[in-house]
Parts: sequence; C-alpha cells; structure tokens
Amino acid sequence: MPDAPFPVRRDSLRQLVRQAGAGALLVTNLLNIRYLTGFTGSNAALLLDADSDERTLFCTDGRYVTQAKTEVPDLELVDDRASAAALATRASGRTGFESHYVSVEQYEALSGLAENAELMRTPGLVERLRLVKDEHEIAALRKACAVADAALAALIERGGIRPGRTERDVARDLENLMLDHGASARSFSSIVAAGANSAIPHHRPTGAVLAPGDFLKLDFGATVDGYHSDMTRTLVLGKAAGWQRELYELVRRAQERGSAAVRPGAVTKEVDRAAREVIEQAGHGEQFTHGLGHGVGLEIHEAPSLAKKGDGTLTAGMTVTVEPGVYLAGRGGVRIEDTLVVRDTAPELLTLSGKDLVVV
Repeated sequence: MPDAPFPVRRDSLRQLVRQAGAGALLVTNLLNIRYLTGFTGSNAALLLDADSDERTLFCTDGRYVTQAKTEVPDLELVDDRASAAALATRASGRTGFESHYVSVEQYEALSGLAENAELMRTPGLVERLRLVKDEHEIAALRKACAVADAALAALIERGGIRPGRTERDVARDLENLMLDHGASARSFSSIVAAGANSAIPHHRPTGAVLAPGDFLKLDFGATVDGYHSDMTRTLVLGKAAGWQRELYELVRRAQERGSAAVRPGAVTKEVDRAAREVIEQAGHGEQFTHGLGHGVGLEIHEAPSLAKKGDGTLTAGMTVTVEPGVYLAGRGGVRIEDTLVVRDTAPELLTLSGKDLVVV
C-alpha cells in the first residue's frame, strides 16, 4: 500500500466538490479532516481547493503546529486558533461547507467573514467517500478487531468471567486488556450484561453479580489508529439450560444468514431481512428489536444502516456489523455480532473470536 493515502482521498473529494458546482470546500468536522489529512489534534479546518493541493490550506493553532508539520507535511499551514474563521477569510468564489455540522450561528459568522466567497451548502461529501474503506482503513480496522479478539481470549483464559464477579469488574478488566493489547481507547462504553440484564439490548454495567446459569452478553470494541472495532459475544456461566442453547443456536443461524447476505449490490434492507426472517419464523420477531447492523470506521456508527427500512446498497470495501439479537424480558438475551468487510466474493470477517456457545 502507498505510504500516504491522504492525497488520493483529497483528489477523490475534488471530483465531488466540482460536481457540486463549488471551487473549494471548507471542511470543519475533525473526523473528516483526519480522514483527508491524517491530523489527530483537537482544532483544525481545511480549505480544499477543487483543483490542486498547491492552493489547499490547512489551519490549526500554535499548540499543534509542530504536530501538524509532521502529520500534514504536504499542505500549506495557517496558524490561527479560530481555524474555520481564518480560512473563511481566505476563501473566494463558490465555496462549499459542511452544512450538516455547522450551526446557524456559525454559518452566519463564517458568511460575514467570507467577503470574497459565496458559501453554499454541500452536506455529506466526505462521508460519501468514507462509506467505502480503502486498504489503509481496512488494515486499521483489522488491527482493532484483533485487539478485541485478544482481549476477550485473555479475559476468559485468566478466569475473569466467573460467578461472584460483577458486571463492572468484567467491563473494567475487558477494557484494560484492550489497552494492554494495543488499543488507544475503547470504541464505546462496553456492554456487560448478566442474567436478566442480558435481555436489555444496551444495558450498562452495574454492580450486578454474575451467577451460575447466567447468560453473559459482552458488546465491546477497541480503537486503533482512530478506527473502531465492534463485536458481541454471549456466554453462559456454569451449565447451559436447554432453552439457552436453543436461543443461542437460533441467533447464531440468523447471524450466519445475515453475514452470508453481505455482498456487493445487496440492498441493505434485504440483508436485514435475511437474518430477521430466521428469527421471525421461530416466533421471536418481536424480541428482535433493532436493526441488523451498521457501518463502522472512524465512528462506531456510520452509514450504511442494515435495517428494515434501509434503502441503500452495499459496495465492495464497505465495512459493516451483523448483530441480530433475541431478548426475552426477565430471562435473558443473546446477541452475536461481527465486523465484516464487503468483498467481491465472500465477506471478509474481521472479528475472529469463535461463535460456538462458550460455557465458562
């Protein structure tokens, strides 16, 4: 892979800017700036010229000047704490801006500063590019998923999942293990849900004590190089009851069916349908209460959405989760989730932890 994907991404964005009828784009969302430049600081703006990097300006403030010279060595640097405002004063002609992020007051302020420019709404241009991951991004996602896999394996191997511990104990250990294995941060607040709590899709860890016979649902992820992983595994403590094995097997079949439907050209709602109909046929449709999955990348939840009302189509290079679940209130629930890359043949599985029912 080339060492620097950022010029290629900026060139791809230029085509969209020109198609929108603009001569430049003012980028103010920090994740989009990171995607286009590699900059990881907390204050920046980018004025992308629609024709050339030679007329493209990158702005940050004195705290990050040294960092910017390393991370963004190929663009002209402007040093100003009011980054977006400073670049607005330098804009000329029809200039797009990220209207889906800029508030009304910010827009009015920028318009007043852009004396030589006509600001025009151009929402979602960078996000259109971010939908399809390049191999640099997929490599980072692969690492993030490997970290989460390693952390879960270490947690189980060390006996970190056992009766008597609390949900908070397990969550703390799991997140620390992800850091130990190379994560820069957790992707989101980990879900650790034991017993009846496992029937709550987004339960937050409490002081609830793990007990023999409990389902234990773990939904967690690691961040590596700014990219997120997302995985859910459901285990049983002690001995699994018959109803638990049946429920787990149902969700696993649905997850396999949904994963198999992830392919270029697939309509997102049909991918959701492939998994959902397995659960509905078993009489648990009402207990599958959320969409099948979502995109993942620089954000933990990105487009596309794999859901009942999704109307997009999948393209090779998109990275999505497939996470069906069945939740029996007062008893327990199962969710199984993987992160996958859409490929021309079969999807590439990034989360490699096994999906046989684990009893600890």
